[in-house]
Amino acid sequence: MGSLFRSEEMALCQLFLQSEAAYACVSELGELGLVQFRDLNPDVNAFQRKFVNEVRRCDEMERKLRYLEKEIKKDGIPMLDTGESPEAPQPREMIDLEATFEKLENELREVNQNAEALKRNFLELTELKHILRKTQVFFDEQEGGLNHTTESMTRALIVDESRTAGASMGPVQLGFMDKSIEREDYLPCFVAGVISREKLPAFERMLWRACRGNVFLRQAMIESPLEDPTNGDQVYKSVFIIFFQGDQLKTRVKKICEGFRATLYPCPEAPADRREMAMGVMTRIEDLNTVLGQTQDHRHRVLVAAAKNLKNWFVKVRKIKAIYHTLNLFNLDVTQKCLIAECWVPLLDIETIQLALRRGTERSGSSVPPILNRMQTFENPPTYNRTNKFTKAFQALIDAYGVASYREMNPAPYTIITFPFLFAVMFGDLGHGAIMALFGLWMIRKEKGLAAQKTDNEIWNIFFGGRYIIFLMGVFSMYTGMIYNDIFSKSLNIFGSHWHVTYNKSTVWNNTYLQLSPATSDYEGTPYPFGMDPIWQVASSNKIVFQNAYKMKISIIFGVLHMIFGVIMSWHNHTYFRNRLSLIYEFIPQLIFLVLLFFYMVLLMFIKWNRYEATNKFPFTEACAPSILITFIDMVLFKESKAHDNCPVYMYWGQQFFQTVFVVVALGCIPVMLLGKPIKIMQARKLANVQPITGSSDAEVGALPNGGAGGHHDEEEMSEIFIHQGIHTIEYVLGSVSHTASYLRLWALSLAHAQLAEVLWNMVLALGLNKEGPIGGIFLTVVFAFWAILTVGILVLMEGLSAFLHTLRLHWVEFQSKFYLGQGYAFMPFSFDNIIENGGTATGETD
Repeated sequence: MGSLFRSEEMALCQLFLQSEAAYACVSELGELGLVQFRDLNPDVNAFQRKFVNEVRRCDEMERKLRYLEKEIKKDGIPMLDTGESPEAPQPREMIDLEATFEKLENELREVNQNAEALKRNFLELTELKHILRKTQVFFDEQEGGLNHTTESMTRALIVDESRTAGASMGPVQLGFMDKSIEREDYLPCFVAGVISREKLPAFERMLWRACRGNVFLRQAMIESPLEDPTNGDQVYKSVFIIFFQGDQLKTRVKKICEGFRATLYPCPEAPADRREMAMGVMTRIEDLNTVLGQTQDHRHRVLVAAAKNLKNWFVKVRKIKAIYHTLNLFNLDVTQKCLIAECWVPLLDIETIQLALRRGTERSGSSVPPILNRMQTFENPPTYNRTNKFTKAFQALIDAYGVASYREMNPAPYTIITFPFLFAVMFGDLGHGAIMALFGLWMIRKEKGLAAQKTDNEIWNIFFGGRYIIFLMGVFSMYTGMIYNDIFSKSLNIFGSHWHVTYNKSTVWNNTYLQLSPATSDYEGTPYPFGMDPIWQVASSNKIVFQNAYKMKISIIFGVLHMIFGVIMSWHNHTYFRNRLSLIYEFIPQLIFLVLLFFYMVLLMFIKWNRYEATNKFPFTEACAPSILITFIDMVLFKESKAHDNCPVYMYWGQQFFQTVFVVVALGCIPVMLLGKPIKIMQARKLANVQPITGSSDAEVGALPNGGAGGHHDEEEMSEIFIHQGIHTIEYVLGSVSHTASYLRLWALSLAHAQLAEVLWNMVLALGLNKEGPIGGIFLTVVFAFWAILTVGILVLMEGLSAFLHTLRLHWVEFQSKFYLGQGYAFMPFSFDNIIENGGTATGETD
């Protein structure tokens, strides 16, 4: 139980391991997860350490496993994850693992290369098939087939050669616009190929400009996409055929095709040859389909077999790598037969660690037992708070502000209650709280399955990690919602009402300005059994006024009690660290200052509630009740409160005297906080006749802000101590006022949440409830869906997040600032669980 409220007591130990047993012992410690090793070779380069070759081998194995994982995910093959963590393999098993991974990688790469070559061949045959089909249409469009085209193109040579380069590429108008082209070859030629569809317009423009209009281009789209054999993407392409004359144009056309990455294919001129080629292409495509199917089946079998063991392989390799990383932190003795390590361990777990070391020694077959010696040190130990799946999220909230100093009081156990409660004060609604509680309960019930999914969605991981916080916030919000008698902005009428209309009811119900008087028989005179009377739901004229006063006062009450509790927590720190100066000159005046001023204000609220009622006789009627705020201001300013309507000024006998004494004593605490501790430290130094160097006198140790928890006042100059104490005092005195006012956010957010819920009901859901008939039912369904979405999205998620952040601020600033330094550093043990969870990052690894 001591560890729950205060961090574990730590010890610095020296560990001696035989070289042959070191691997197995470190493996056992990794499974245990209770040892934080220190780097004894900080000046040694990472590439010069003893086990750097083993680490590189592990890196290479991880690379191969990542390659396998990528290929498995590409094929959508599920990977078997039993949730079990295999033990770290022995060093001799590394060779078997390396051989297995090497064989799988080579086999898979060979299969992929063969598949890529087959796919590339298949793509070429498919493109050729489309070319043969499309060009047949092109040739058939010409009268008389290719011979007619040849005659037409030959006749086109006699066309007027003075046409400008801007002439359009009309059908079969291939005149010589380029004067540099010789008239040696009058036979028309053509090339056919395939090009990406998006490149086709630029390709056509380039042909026109480079060949000066002396080409004839026809193109047709390939409807179905083709698979790129390199990356597997779907690509849309088009078939084209280009007619031209002469070798010079042929060279230009081919260079342009090459520049646009167009693929050219042979296309026979004769229709019979094209049909014969098409039949051969179809036969080869069918054969390729068969071979491709067999190749894919083989690849699939290899990947399925690898997927069954991939998770376990990753765990084994990461454990091996983490062990060698940790061994690189050790030192070798002069005989090179013993490894020496230094580590932080929890004092209560030393025996458990020694048992783990014995198990490792037995596994390795070593006859020399390991030695674990506790060392004396003046270093500040790491902070280690034991957590479970329930307290882990609350501890994370505290650590986000700052890791506790060593052995400092841990706020997390108290936060388990105060955090959801203060949240619920702002989020008090039975309906909204039920939604949040059910969501948290669902995550708790399904936590094993949800945790096994290991998603990378950061938002979901935050929600799932805080499932117990969400559940408790929802449950507490349901409780405060019942206190407020508020469910989706409506009230529950469980116990009836303690108000009764004894006269004309229609006059009361139809006039929003009339109010029921508690001084009459309309009110029963007894408190409502639980929560608020539902009559306030229809009291539209003064509902806000009543709730405003009620919620504002309970906000101040909860805030003052929360801050006093924080100051009391500092007493536990001072007594534990035997910090006598801080106990006398900080804790006592701080508590007196807070109690005599702000807790007294809380007492005035209870006195006012208890003594002043509408049914009481003069002078304790409601009209004579004084304002608490005005009374408190007059008290601090030493002013006498003024009477009104012949009412007494004070609520109890001797109030003015006690208030004057309280203020004087509270103000007297300020110079004590400001000067008490620095003067005592100065006196202690004079008596010891020492200069401000690192010392160990009892007075100076008592001056440490946290006793032995890393304080350093004994090293400071006196001027710095006076300045720091002055800042601390001013911060506390002014903070007591600002922090008290800060708790009014409980009141403000509670009213805002209730009003938003009421606006959403009246302006959205009420529209559907007012409709009648079948159409009204359909309209109500649509409106209800819209209202439900807005309720969950705005009132539960957005308002919930806002209340959560405000509650977090109240704990970090208003509560923890009273006692919590948060200047420690976290205990980061060598743990296989943490390494696997973080994807292979081992604590203490060298960079």
